[in-house]
Amino acid sequence: MNPPRTPAPAAEASLDVQAVLQEAFAQHQDELLGTLYYLVGNREDAQDAYQEAFIRCWRHRNSVPQVKNLKAWIFRIALNLGRDIRSTAWRRRRRPLPEDESMLSSRPGDQPEAEFSRREKVALLRRCLLDLRPEEQEVFLLRQNSQMTYDDISKTLDIPVGTVKTRMRLALQKLRQAVAEPP
Repeated sequence: MNPPRTPAPAAEASLDVQAVLQEAFAQHQDELLGTLYYLVGNREDAQDAYQEAFIRCWRHRNSVPQVKNLKAWIFRIALNLGRDIRSTAWRRRRRPLPEDESMLSSRPGDQPEAEFSRREKVALLRRCLLDLRPEEQEVFLLRQNSQMTYDDISKTLDIPVGTVKTRMRLALQKLRQAVAEPP
């Protein structure tokens, strides 16, 4: 009787890398989709970009063991893809569906006026975020959606930490001015 076959170490390592990559994408799905949404401008393109980013990472899964910060590596690939999609001339322009009352659910205990006011501010903030310069938008989204540190963002975008902080400060100033209550 032959002993049970065990996978070769290379095969086990390959399975581990695949599992790590799948787990990382599952863990950061909301952050990636949110970031891509603001980069490309609509939900459908963001979902397409998310899938394409996974495919690109999958193609380069052999380099995962050498990656020091897997989250930053994935976000860099997704950011580059989002930039490509945004700047592609042949991409047809889609507009997201408007958010109406049937799509948004209110939380129990919320007053209708307060919920309406909150929705207005969120919609205004989303519009203002789309008006930021692409460089400011990327830094803001990486910091807010993926909770990356300034150092991680610096490495991901391959720019100095000071530049990251300046872009974040400018983005926050513009967003604060846009949502500030009129006197």
